Amino acid sequence: MAAVQDSALAVAVCHAGGLGSLPCAMRTPEAVRREIAAIRAQTDRPFNVNFFCHRIPAADDAREQRWRAKLAPYYQELGIAMSSGTAGAPRLPFDERMADVLVDLLPSIVSFHFGLPSSRLVARLKIRGIKIVSSATTVDEARWLEAHGVDAIIAQGLEAGGHRGHFLSPDLTRQMGTFALLPQVVRAVSVPVIAAGGIADAAGVRAALALGASAVQIGTAYLLSTEATTTAIHRAALASDGSCHTALTNLFTGRPARGIVNRLMRELGPVHSDVPEFPLAATALAPLRSAAEAQGRDDFSPMWAGQNTRGCQTAGAAEVTRHLAG
Repeated sequence: MAAVQDSALAVAVCHAGGLGSLPCAMRTPEAVRREIAAIRAQTDRPFNVNFFCHRIPAADDAREQRWRAKLAPYYQELGIAMSSGTAGAPRLPFDERMADVLVDLLPSIVSFHFGLPSSRLVARLKIRGIKIVSSATTVDEARWLEAHGVDAIIAQGLEAGGHRGHFLSPDLTRQMGTFALLPQVVRAVSVPVIAAGGIADAAGVRAALALGASAVQIGTAYLLSTEATTTAIHRAALASDGSCHTALTNLFTGRPARGIVNRLMRELGPVHSDVPEFPLAATALAPLRSAAEAQGRDDFSPMWAGQNTRGCQTAGAAEVTRHLAG
C-alpha cells in the first residue's frame, strides 16, 4: 500500500476493530515518526508498520542504457528530453536509522516484505517486545521465516496486488494461489499464518479462516476508500472494466508486482529482461509517468491491484473493514 495510504486509513481500520497498517518503505525516518504520532493521537489500538528489506543492487550501466533505449520512442512521442533525474520517493530497505525510530516509538507489530533484515536489526526490535511478521510466497520461505524467529507469517498468494514478497527464489513458477499456498503453510509451521491475496469480501475471509488462517491481510479492497491516497488516474482504472485484467510486471520497479495492465505492459510485455534491478527501473520511467499523467493518461503509471478488483469499495475504510468482517 506504499503511496496509496497514510495514517488516516490505518486509523480508520483500527477504529473498526481491524489491525491498521502503515506502509513505510517510501518514507523517511522523520516521516515515519510523524505518521506514527498521528496514529497514536487518534487511537490507542495496536497497529502495524511495514518495511521492505531488499538489497540495493550495484548500478549496471549497460542494462540501464538498454532500458532507456526501449523507452526512447515514448520520450520522443511526449516531446520530453531523456533525463537522468530521480524517481521521487525512493524505496529504501530497513536500516539502523529506521530501527532507532521503532525502538523509540515501540509499535506493536512490524512487518517486512522480501524476507527479513539482518538478525541484529530483528533482535533490536524483538528485545523491546515488538512482534515480527513477514511475507512468504512458498512453503520453503515460510519455514525459513519461522526458523529466523518471526511471530507470524503472511502467506502471500499469487493473486495479491503489488510486489511479490519472494526472497529465496525469483522463480515465479514456484509460487501458488492463496488457497493452495495457505493450508500448506499452516501445516508446515507452528506460528500463526495470515492469508493474503485475492480476498476482498466476507466470504473470502471466512474461506481463509476455514483453511487455517489466523487472520487475513487485505489491501486492494481499500484502494477506492475515502481515506486512501490513491491517485485519480489509479482510481479511474480501478473503476473501469479493464481493472479485471491484471498481470505481474517488472517494468515499473524492476521486481515482479501485480498491477492493472496498461499501455506500457501491453507494448513491451509485462516482464522484460532489459529492466534494471529493483528499485532502479523507476528512475527512467518517472519523467514519462509525470508527462502522461498531466494529460490524464495512465500509460506509464504502476496501478497496483490484486486480481479481485471487484471487491474495491467507494466508502470509508471503517465501513470497508466492517463489511469484510461480515
